[in-house]
Amino acid sequence: MSARLSVLLGVIVRYLMTIEITDILDILLMAIVLYKLLDFVKTSRVANLLKGVLIFLAVLWLSSIFHLNGISYIMSRMVEWGVLALIILFQPEIRRVLEQVGSRRLALFFTKGETESTLERMIGQTVLACTEMSKSRTGALIVFEREIMLDDMVRSGTILNADVSNELLKNIFFVKAPMHDGAVIVRKGRVLGAGCMLPLSKNVNLSRDLGMRHRAGIGMSENSDAVVVIVSEETGSISVAIGGMLKRHLMPETLENLLRNELLPQEKEPSDRKPGLLGLLRIRREGGGGNGKQ
Repeated sequence: MSARLSVLLGVIVRYLMTIEITDILDILLMAIVLYKLLDFVKTSRVANLLKGVLIFLAVLWLSSIFHLNGISYIMSRMVEWGVLALIILFQPEIRRVLEQVGSRRLALFFTKGETESTLERMIGQTVLACTEMSKSRTGALIVFEREIMLDDMVRSGTILNADVSNELLKNIFFVKAPMHDGAVIVRKGRVLGAGCMLPLSKNVNLSRDLGMRHRAGIGMSENSDAVVVIVSEETGSISVAIGGMLKRHLMPETLENLLRNELLPQEKEPSDRKPGLLGLLRIRREGGGGNGKQ
């Protein structure tokens, strides 16, 4: 037994001695590319199509095993055209990736591109804008995307891809602006889209004084892990929705703390760490009130 173990260890050592720096670099590059491909596939559109492709390949493999020659022939011909079809189908995504590779944003292609300082600036600008819109009673609906991608919602509005700023948010939600009735979707510290349509909440127990803006914000939080900030057009109150629950009448300091707890990377800390928004939120039910515009 010991002799076999010695032989095995010898083989492993000889194999490790053959590994060169170029081999390690090759493995690292392959790992980075594979990671970026998996990150790209996280979008709902790509994920669903990938499932369809995998099912198609499984059927092709089974037809070959069980000698279903007719089906195997047809599907083999479809594979030849399938690659071209996928290239045409994903032309916008492929173009975006190639543009990043060919520009000065190449470093962002291989990194998350989402620094903590960027997120802190985004939170600061958002709190400032919400505070000023609250004073002027300007309605606002801001969605902060997290793990679940919201590409379908973004496509319902206008793509911007701009830095989050106080001035931009106030201009988007200005009452006479063309996109003020929709939602702003923020991804990785940038305004990805504006004027986006969100699903309404199906919760029949919501307070009657909640208007369409609040119901859309709660509905978005029910269908994703997004953090949704809402400014009431009627009262100017600031609310946050997450996980289908709503926290209303927030002060700017409270809003900033909630956004920091939910959007900034959290390090593991002792048990006295501040609770996240999920532990704080409760749907506030109030009696009376009409269906005023919120």
